[in-house]
Amino acid sequence: MQVWKDYQDQHKDRFLQELLDLLRIPSVSADSQYTQDTLRCAESVKLRLQEAGAEHVEVCPTAGHAIVYGDKIIDPALPTVLVYGHYDVQPADPLELWNSGPFDPVIKDGKIWARGSADDKGQFYMHVKAFETMVKTNTLPCNIKFMIEGEEEVGSANLGIFLKENKERLKADVVLISDTSMLSLENPSLDTGLRGLSYMEVTVTGPNRDLHSGVYGGAVANPATILCKMIASLHDENNHVTIPGFYDQVQQLTQEERTALNSAPFDEAAYKKDLGLDALWGEKGYTTIERTGIRPTLEVNGIWGGYTGEGSKTVLPSKASAKISMRLVPDQDWIAISDLFKAHFEKIAPAGVKVSVTRHHGGSPYVTPIDHIAFKAASQAIQSTFGKAPIPVRGGGSIPIVALFEKELGLKTILMGFGLDSDNLHSPNEKYGLENFYKGIETIPYFHQYFAELQKK
Repeated sequence: MQVWKDYQDQHKDRFLQELLDLLRIPSVSADSQYTQDTLRCAESVKLRLQEAGAEHVEVCPTAGHAIVYGDKIIDPALPTVLVYGHYDVQPADPLELWNSGPFDPVIKDGKIWARGSADDKGQFYMHVKAFETMVKTNTLPCNIKFMIEGEEEVGSANLGIFLKENKERLKADVVLISDTSMLSLENPSLDTGLRGLSYMEVTVTGPNRDLHSGVYGGAVANPATILCKMIASLHDENNHVTIPGFYDQVQQLTQEERTALNSAPFDEAAYKKDLGLDALWGEKGYTTIERTGIRPTLEVNGIWGGYTGEGSKTVLPSKASAKISMRLVPDQDWIAISDLFKAHFEKIAPAGVKVSVTRHHGGSPYVTPIDHIAFKAASQAIQSTFGKAPIPVRGGGSIPIVALFEKELGLKTILMGFGLDSDNLHSPNEKYGLENFYKGIETIPYFHQYFAELQKK
């Protein structure tokens, strides 16, 4: 609608400045030193929702970081969309690899460079501004509820409790999320699913203290060496995960489904160039698109032990640790996979060391049915603003809470992301395109319009 575009063009500079203000708040949920900043960010989200026209806006305390709720119910007989997002961000480390301050947003080359710009402040804020557009132009076609949380980056441990305790308040017809990517602005796409997640931490302990590597080396098992060997054994020569039972529940796609999946545009040479690689790596028998969408994986996220400071210190470390994540696909259960990992890792430990395995957090994989009317509404919305229908794709990332929305609220989720895989999510120099930001604000009102129309049929 032209009235939407006119309003957005008139206020686009303000929209951007408000986002930059949010990005300046270091709402790192994983680090307790940022607890007050995270609360400050929640209060800021509350204010922006109120300014946009939301009602019953509240910062809801949890045992961890707060959840911001707000709504606009124009007619209980109309459809209701529950918008989910998160205001917490990943840690910015390592700081020395950033070209500018992670919480000092910079506009350069048509992009916003800052932690949280794409994941997820820039994306959830599109919904706030799209909502404002509809409210201020008196064109809101349905009821909208917002639930913006502060613990997505640490597993959403308290959101499940909030869902159970607020089922009536959160009653809706569908959940709408922008926390994913599309192939490109030239080839827009819609995610039809997400992988699940199991996040583990392991520690291998040997002697009761760090030892002199000359006096004891060769006589005592080195925990760092043992840990590396154990981790290396988790993949075979074909890069399959070797944990017994790991693939037992994996849902196999038909050849027709795999062919359709691989029809999405993919430039392998450009992919490698962007990453600075001369070759790709992965499970034998699958394409890159399949490896990052429909196949489970196991990756080391961090590994440490012994002396890592400046200069040298010849020690045989007392212990070594690693953080390991597994991305899961339908129908893998994240708790069952966590248990399989623990049992296997403990079993392969050699004599001379002790092993401890801790399960941090996780979530189930999720698939959105493409024949759902909300998926059709999202597809039509993108068609309206991009000029072409989106390509259905499987997302490689995880939003652990999505499966819980269906379990606790009985709601399907639409994943209408506007980011790009090259936005450096969880990495230094995270960025989000200005065009992506504004295109999202332009597109989202069409989703609400088409969803309301389809619900009436």
